[in-house]
Amino acid sequence: MKKMTNPFTASNYVGGLHVEHGRLINDRRDGESGIAQAARIRRSVKNDRKINQVAEGIELAENKKDWRQLEF
Repeated sequence: MKKMTNPFTASNYVGGLHVEHGRLINDRRDGESGIAQAARIRRSVKNDRKINQVAEGIELAENKKDWRQLEF
C-alpha cells in the first residue's frame, strides 16, 4: 500500500528558489539575452583558439630545438 503524502506541502527548492530560515533565496543564474550569450560563447571560442595556437607554437619550437641537437 502506498504511503499517503500531503499534497499541500511543496519542495523547498523550486525553479532555482529555495527557502532558508524562512527567507526565499534566489539561486538562479542572472538573466542573459541570446545576443549576450552568443557573444560570450564567441569570445570563449576565440580565446581557446589563441591558447591552442600558442601551445602549438611552443611545441613546434621545442621540436625544432630537439631536431637541431641531433647529429647524423
